[in-house]
Amino acid sequence: MIRLAFALTLLAAPAFADDYLAFHSPSGNIQCAMMTGDYAQVRCDMSSLTPTYRKAPANCEFDWGSSFAVDAGGQGYLACVSDAVADPGGIELGYGKSISLGPFTCTSEKSGMECTNLGGHGFKISKAKQKLF
Repeated sequence: MIRLAFALTLLAAPAFADDYLAFHSPSGNIQCAMMTGDYAQVRCDMSSLTPTYRKAPANCEFDWGSSFAVDAGGQGYLACVSDAVADPGGIELGYGKSISLGPFTCTSEKSGMECTNLGGHGFKISKAKQKLF
């Protein structure tokens, strides 16, 4: 339920979050948002990809397949979303650079974006392949 709540309230997220960061890969293909507080999560959306996952998340009534997320605890997952995290004012996270907020760290590489929580769980995504762990 928290995953769906995050998806439905993301556009108003700064009002609910203790901290919020929007960022993207240099190519712009991967757009991400990190937030702490009641909806602590990092989520990245991809505009172009060859999907690795072909089965919708259980009970998903929205878009899926190009959004990936991880909460402060637990493994990364394929997000069911009705919005986008793209923010034209977001930070460009250069290749080889990392950004952290609360329990989350994301690293941008030419080969894609990897985001993890303190437990080492998260996702690694690229245009060619996506992995949840």
